[in-house]
Amino acid sequence: MTYLPSRYTLKGTIEEVTMSAVHYESYTRARAHLKDLLDAADEGRVATIRRDSGHAAVVDAERLRHYLMTVCPSRAEVVAEAGGWSVFLPGLPLAADGATFDGAIEEMVEVLREYAEDWQERLRTAPNHEGNWGLVQLIGLSDDDSLRAWLVGTER
Repeated sequence: MTYLPSRYTLKGTIEEVTMSAVHYESYTRARAHLKDLLDAADEGRVATIRRDSGHAAVVDAERLRHYLMTVCPSRAEVVAEAGGWSVFLPGLPLAADGATFDGAIEEMVEVLREYAEDWQERLRTAPNHEGNWGLVQLIGLSDDDSLRAWLVGTER
């Protein structure tokens, strides 16, 4: 058996729309069909826009956040020391301290937010930081409760 997708062209344009995906060959066309583009993303379907030489995907934020949580586990190490707690993320220059476990986790959430801001402003092109795109996206898409859960391994 051969699978043949059902495809059609929108009013003679170059865009190709399938039952499962939407693709727009310009941002002007995508803007004209923004609802369709966002509906596809909400439903988890492939939704793309081509602009000049770039190609972008539109993805539901919660789906992306959930995916990033699975491919970017925190691997946080929490250590009791000197009457308090310290949190480290191995392989990253991020650490936080607190008088209590919860205080240290809270501080690490702030450290993550600061790192994401610094990454977007200047670190994204630094060789030892440019690979942290996924972590920065995860931080930006998460609220503080989700980041705390991610750090301690309870996010689902």
